Amino acid sequence: MERESMEFDVVIVGAGPSGLAAAIRLKQLALAGGRELSVCIIEKGSELGAHILSGAVLETRALDELIPDWKEKGAPLLTPAGEDHFLFFTETKSFRLPTPPQMHNHGNYIVSLGNLVRWLGAQAEELGVEIFPGFAAVEVLYDERGAVRGIATGDMGIGRDGQPTANHTPGVELLARQTLFAEGCRGSLTKSLFERYGLRKEADPQTYGIGVKELWEIDPAKHKAGLVVHSVGWPLDGETYGGSFLYHLENNQVAVGFVVGLDYKNPYLSPFEELQRYKSHPAIRPTFDGGRRIAYGARALSEGGLQSIPKLTFPGGLLIGDTAGFLNTPKIKGIHTAMKSGMVAAEAVFDSLGEADEGTAGGREIAAFTTRLQASWVWEELYLARNIRPAFHWGLWAGLAYSAIDTYLFRGRAPWTLPVHADHDQLRKAADSTPIVYPKPDGLVTFDRLSSVFISNAAHEEDQPVHLQLKDPNVPITVNLALYDAPEQRYCPAGVYEIVRDDAGQSPRLQINASNCVHCKSCDIKDPTQNINWVVPEGGGGPNYPNM
Repeated sequence: MERESMEFDVVIVGAGPSGLAAAIRLKQLALAGGRELSVCIIEKGSELGAHILSGAVLETRALDELIPDWKEKGAPLLTPAGEDHFLFFTETKSFRLPTPPQMHNHGNYIVSLGNLVRWLGAQAEELGVEIFPGFAAVEVLYDERGAVRGIATGDMGIGRDGQPTANHTPGVELLARQTLFAEGCRGSLTKSLFERYGLRKEADPQTYGIGVKELWEIDPAKHKAGLVVHSVGWPLDGETYGGSFLYHLENNQVAVGFVVGLDYKNPYLSPFEELQRYKSHPAIRPTFDGGRRIAYGARALSEGGLQSIPKLTFPGGLLIGDTAGFLNTPKIKGIHTAMKSGMVAAEAVFDSLGEADEGTAGGREIAAFTTRLQASWVWEELYLARNIRPAFHWGLWAGLAYSAIDTYLFRGRAPWTLPVHADHDQLRKAADSTPIVYPKPDGLVTFDRLSSVFISNAAHEEDQPVHLQLKDPNVPITVNLALYDAPEQRYCPAGVYEIVRDDAGQSPRLQINASNCVHCKSCDIKDPTQNINWVVPEGGGGPNYPNM
């Protein structure tokens, strides 16, 4: 069966903050300029927000620019940030530290990013943007000159054996004069663009964190709407980058999470278990005693900053949002920068399409996007923050000391730029590492992976090809198990990877429980030999987050 095709002026891959901001800005410009402009967004989640996960404390700078009357339009920003607490933990004690200036949250809001995305989607649709959730983009389409001419969605109804089933429906080609890739962290199509166009040749490697998050409903007597708490220290050791967040939203809800830098060295470390340990701390557990956990999820985030931003443009398209890596890691915020990158892209694309007649506009490389972005407040913000995350490669205390010097003495303008290191080559051998013994979950405040995946509402069509592909099926045993004691069993926060043996405890093999996957992308990032390739499953599969 041949694929049908649909043509648009602009196709956007991913309905996150950057993609939606770009679509809204394109339509605003078209309306103001009296021009017709067709814009389409494709989203692999079953609905807008289904795959969106963030802390999140929102700085409204980009939203103020995009939709100045967002309050009147009912944007779901309901809880102004109040007190900021920054804590250092030992195993039994906590110490209040001065809050770094980048982490001051006066004027910000504690939000559900999923709810904000749904609202932005409604604003986009009111302007005439066509949004197609539940369809995964699986292929970049190129013209005879090698320029991007759009994307293709995946076939539905392909069996595990790779053959069409009775429910087979072919994918659709979405063709565009310009295609914006807003896939979020470690986008699968974006990886192919890196290779085809050499977009990373002049950039440092990207470094990532894995954020594991839960949403709780707690005792009203313990709830303090607007309270923002961050911590460093225990349960992590001094060589591992990471920390916690605890945000009190509206309706007696608390968002709690733990972020671990994926450049960690100990192969026995489990980011999921570190969140569970964190909740057991004497200063934290009372918040959750008597409460109810209502949602769980995990997602990787791009932490490399300015040094790790790739070339953003290529013939026929460009990169925006976290797929390019605009997170301000010291500020622990990236929604505003992602949105602004989408808005700047929209302005550059709109002008370019207006300069060319319809017959020649397709396939153009819009280099003006990079120039405009470098002249915006996004670039300045990331430049001032560029050295803080790389400094923690030296360890917690050296990183904190350098951050203070960089912030207060150099004001972010030190005459050097620290390098960023790739995550996958940081693991020590298991023989040189100390195993971490994690306590058993109590089912009240701490939990296991499978019960957590259950409340992520993760669902995949069982009879479909496994979307976690091994380049070499032997490597998990001959390398990962032999040298690192199979770290994929621990860095995956959803229990996807499991070493199983026969009845005699011999003949180990890697079992991939693909239906558990919450699409965090940690395996694609952290696998020491880069043997795991995460590709999109059938559209609509994966987690279904209500308001993460």
